[in-house]
Amino acid sequence: MVDERYLPVDGAELYVRQIGAGYPVVVLHGGPDFDHSYLVPELDEVAQAYRLIYYDQRGRGRSAGGVRPEDVTIESEVDDLDQVRRRLELRRIAVLGHSWGGLLAMEYATRHPERVSHLVLMNTAPASGRDADRFRARLRASRPPGDVERMQTIAGTASYMSGDLKADADYYRIHFRSCFRQSAQLEELLRRLRANFTPETMRLARAIEDRMYEQTWSSDGYDLIPKLRALDAPTLVMHGGRDFVPLYFPVHIAQAIPRSRLVVLAGCGHFSYAERPDLVRQHIAALVGGAAVREQ
Repeated sequence: MVDERYLPVDGAELYVRQIGAGYPVVVLHGGPDFDHSYLVPELDEVAQAYRLIYYDQRGRGRSAGGVRPEDVTIESEVDDLDQVRRRLELRRIAVLGHSWGGLLAMEYATRHPERVSHLVLMNTAPASGRDADRFRARLRASRPPGDVERMQTIAGTASYMSGDLKADADYYRIHFRSCFRQSAQLEELLRRLRANFTPETMRLARAIEDRMYEQTWSSDGYDLIPKLRALDAPTLVMHGGRDFVPLYFPVHIAQAIPRSRLVVLAGCGHFSYAERPDLVRQHIAALVGGAAVREQ
C-alpha cells in the first residue's frame, strides 16, 4: 500500500511517498532538478523488505508550491531531510541516494552521522569539485560526434529556456542515450522525468540546480572526501559497469569510507535500479538486513 502525504517543513511543504514496511530507507532523487518519479516503480522492489520513503526535494516536482530559488541552499536540503526524519518520528534511518542524491546523502551523513544507520550510494555523483570537473571533461570527450553541439543548440532555444517539456525531453534524450541498451527504457525514463512539472516549475528547478552547483562543486575547495573518512555507517557504493560516470569516482568515494563495499553491476548504466532491480534489492538487503533487525 502506498501512503502519499505532504509534510510541512520550514517555508515549504514536501511531497512524501511511502511504501512497504520494516526498517526505514529514505530515498534521495537525483537531478538535482528532477523529482522522485523517475525512480518508481522499479526501486519499489526494495519495499519487499523495507519501508521506502521517497520525497520530492524542495522546489521540485510536487514540492514546488510557494518556493523561490533563493529559498533553497545545500543547508536547507540537509535540514529538509532531517525534518522528514523527525516528522515521521524516526530515530535513525538508512539513506539511499541516486546520482546527485548520492551527494546529498553524503552531505547529510557527514553532518549528522548519529542519525544514519546505513548509507547506499547508487550511481553516485562525484564527492568533490575537482572530481566533478574531471567527470564533466571526460563526459564531453566521450560523447558521440555532434552530440555536444546538438545539446548546446537545444539548450539555447527559446522553447528550452521557457521550460517547454518537449525541448527538455529532446535534450535529455541525447544526454542519457548511452545509459540504456534499449531505446524503450530511455523513452520510459523521459516520460517520468517531468511527469509532475510545468514549464514554470521546470524553470524553478533549473534555477535551484544552478544554486546547488554553485554551493557545492563550483565552491572553492569543495571536497567531501576528507569528511567521509570519519564516517562509521556501513555503506554500499553501487555503480553500473556502463555508467557514464566513470568508475574512478565511486572508487574514490568507497576508498574514503572505512566501512564501505563497492559493487559494480555489469552491463548496467546510470539507472541500475531500472535495469537490474532484483540485484539492487539483494545488495541493499545484504547491507541493511541483519543490522536493521538488531536495531529495531
